[in-house]
Amino acid sequence: MLKGNFRGIVVHTAVPGNEGIILQNVRQQFIKFAVEAGVLRFGQFTTKAGRNSPYFFNAGLFHDGATLGRLADFYARTLIDSGVEFDMLFGPAYKGIMLASATAVALAARGRSVSFAFNRKEAKDHGEGGTIVGAKLAGRVVIIDDVISAGTSVRESVGMIRAAGATPAAVLIALDRMERSGPDGALSAHSAVQEVSRSFDMPVVSIANLDDLFDYLSGAGEQTAIGADTRQAIAAYRSRYGVA
Repeated sequence: MLKGNFRGIVVHTAVPGNEGIILQNVRQQFIKFAVEAGVLRFGQFTTKAGRNSPYFFNAGLFHDGATLGRLADFYARTLIDSGVEFDMLFGPAYKGIMLASATAVALAARGRSVSFAFNRKEAKDHGEGGTIVGAKLAGRVVIIDDVISAGTSVRESVGMIRAAGATPAAVLIALDRMERSGPDGALSAHSAVQEVSRSFDMPVVSIANLDDLFDYLSGAGEQTAIGADTRQAIAAYRSRYGVA
């Protein structure tokens, strides 16, 4: 298991694309995929923190078999390449249920079959009962989600994993927004991802981050319908809220 004071891990594996401009690595491929699938959108959006953001990532829009399967393979490749040692996956309700299940399938396709579990929002009082569904939480557990906003679901997940006698090994997310947490008048020096990593002394692994989005907009994304105004708006947003 990786040790230390982690500030988030992003994989840098070079995987060339087959069509159009050659994307430099898997992170750029993921950004391109998310944009083309309409999951990473541009415009005016209000985040959970109440900020007006020029872009929005919603993994719930990966709602057909083909895109979910491809998303899961990005998760699986990123987790394998990260070097994190793990025994099973855990998906916090609700999006994490879909992500953990699909990623377990993708890992098996890559020769690494592991168990997975997820939680219910409310305890079941009949049948097997309890709040955990799937495999018994044991060993080194990777928590899978789409993004980290306030870190609430991670804290709850860590509590459930430790209560079962297992060890939280890492958090695996799709996109790290690299935003400073806190209200506008009292912004933290750290992002929610960094604070989660520091608080629980475990890595937060992301398929891609805001820097990768910028690289895409400066390269392959320049030949899409994404306009200069959008790129400037994202640059201004990063200047205001981005971590160093």
